[in-house]
Amino acid sequence: MPVDARLLIRKMRGGAQSHLVEASDGNFYVVKFRNNPQHRRILVNEWLASAFLNYLGISAPEGALVRVTEDFLRENPEAYFQLGTRRAAVEPGWHFGSRFPGNPARHAVYDFLPDSLLGDIQNLHDFRGALVFDKWMGNADARQAIFFRARLKEWLPGSTAHPRRLGFVAQMIDHGYVFGGPHWSFADSPLQGLYFRPMVYKDVRGLDDFQPWLDRVMNFPEEVVDQAIKQIPPAWLEGDEAEFVALMDRLLARRKKVPDLIEAARRARDNPLGHWRGAMSGAV
Repeated sequence: MPVDARLLIRKMRGGAQSHLVEASDGNFYVVKFRNNPQHRRILVNEWLASAFLNYLGISAPEGALVRVTEDFLRENPEAYFQLGTRRAAVEPGWHFGSRFPGNPARHAVYDFLPDSLLGDIQNLHDFRGALVFDKWMGNADARQAIFFRARLKEWLPGSTAHPRRLGFVAQMIDHGYVFGGPHWSFADSPLQGLYFRPMVYKDVRGLDDFQPWLDRVMNFPEEVVDQAIKQIPPAWLEGDEAEFVALMDRLLARRKKVPDLIEAARRARDNPLGHWRGAMSGAV
């Protein structure tokens, strides 16, 4: 659902120089702006990733189109990019927002948990689903995630937990570098897209442990792709339409390749899937 930016909360870390804002629907969003330092294609990547993760049933923030007006920029002068020693203005218009889990003034969100707590994440299996997703989408970045403590019934669809039970939840974030980021390419390095803590893959013994996400990707409906594309603001794609169509054709053609890409990850020299039966050593 499209929303309007209302109040700047703070700037975020990262190359895209995202900003956390409060929006007209009362929610908070980490916003990547169309004219960010990385490239406007990053917004296209984020939008598609959000829609596809939702279809695959992998925990990730809800994506939204966030409108930034001239009034917002005038009332929030700290909304700008820092490019070396100079500032660059944020352009008004439609941008990509990743919904923040709750109110940042009241809810703690972490980008790291110690090993003693990492094993307590109630949806740790989503890291396996995310690896399937990242291999399909050609994520050139390491897997990024956030963690927060919340009522499980509210954040994990299908949870059988008591409505009041609390636990740690993981959400997969930062998908600007799927499709190789602004390059819109598929490099397919064996270790791309992996989370830096191998513990999240400790239960992997074979390809069956990447189900049901593997089947969902290999049979990913073209209509889901088409629906997500229809919602992309034209300004995000201006001049890139032909290259984008070719990218989507390549994405759909590589669905059946994903099992081989996962196999390549476990055959890599720094194998993060060491519990996989029959895991081999040596470089790919």
